[in-house]
Amino acid sequence: MSASASIHDLDLEALDAWLAAHVQDYAGPIALSKFPGGQSNPTYQLKTPSRSYVLRRKPPGRLLPGAHAVEREYRVITALEAQGFPVPRAYALCEDADVVGTPFYVMERVEGRIIWDPTFPEEPREARRHYYTAMCETIARLHSIDYRAAGLESYGKPGNFFERQIHRWSQQYQQDSKAGRVPAMDRLCEWLPQHIPAGEETAIYHGDYRCDNLVFHPTEPRVVAVLDWELSTLGHPLADFTYHLMNYYTPPGLPASLGGIDLDEAGLPSADEYVAMYCERTRRPGIEQLDFYLAFNLWRLAAIIHGIKGRMIRGNASNDRAATLVEKLEPLANAAWEITR
Repeated sequence: MSASASIHDLDLEALDAWLAAHVQDYAGPIALSKFPGGQSNPTYQLKTPSRSYVLRRKPPGRLLPGAHAVEREYRVITALEAQGFPVPRAYALCEDADVVGTPFYVMERVEGRIIWDPTFPEEPREARRHYYTAMCETIARLHSIDYRAAGLESYGKPGNFFERQIHRWSQQYQQDSKAGRVPAMDRLCEWLPQHIPAGEETAIYHGDYRCDNLVFHPTEPRVVAVLDWELSTLGHPLADFTYHLMNYYTPPGLPASLGGIDLDEAGLPSADEYVAMYCERTRRPGIEQLDFYLAFNLWRLAAIIHGIKGRMIRGNASNDRAATLVEKLEPLANAAWEITR
């Protein structure tokens, strides 16, 4: 690979040749830039004279088994596009690591706004509640899709969602010895399996649904695309929704946290109002054992950050903000433990 042909460790000549062979109507040359933010799969904009694309790839270096599965992302957004759900159009998947160093896929770049601050400070106060309505309607719509009709019946294992998730994240947490141990995480690894609510439900589960993983219409409070499906699977819809709701309970400083915000002054719905909004759209009478779901999701997020800490120590975290995020690991785990008490 010549130095002139590579940028961000991607061989542009090899990538250009692959795109020409696999993406309909593609015509180079490419102008490439890396998107800021995120801690998982490195994401790039590919600009050509006629259109823009987005490329997501696995990060380089040693990875935990099953992590960073861009192949699964490609599969789910392809299926959801066919159902009319707002996702970017997926163009092509490359599982050959020789092209750019790791597997990747290419999708359209959806025009719109990504809003990082969950208080929507640039919007008028009277409009902010409409953005929360749009977010809630979109996740409710996702959970209402028949995953079998979408061709995703083998995308995950229906049933026993919490048992499997608790086992998976406990195992990843415990195996990543370089990142160390956190006392509250250890306690939660024991407490959570003993307090799983009764009853089974299965839906398409996004796994990281928050405002900065959404593309909003350029001028309207409307979601035009849901991004970052790395953690998606078939799962319990209430686990997915309460991960989104968890923003009301996370310590200040975490992405999309509402901790410490005067919600009424900001023009935002309260946590109870947002729960009622979701229940109305999914025809639920309410959410029992809300404390379990919140503790589970706070613990799961702490486990994800614990993994980021391990990657940072090994030198293959994809973002310079990793150290700042890792500082929130123990406060987040402690918040989860306090909810259980």
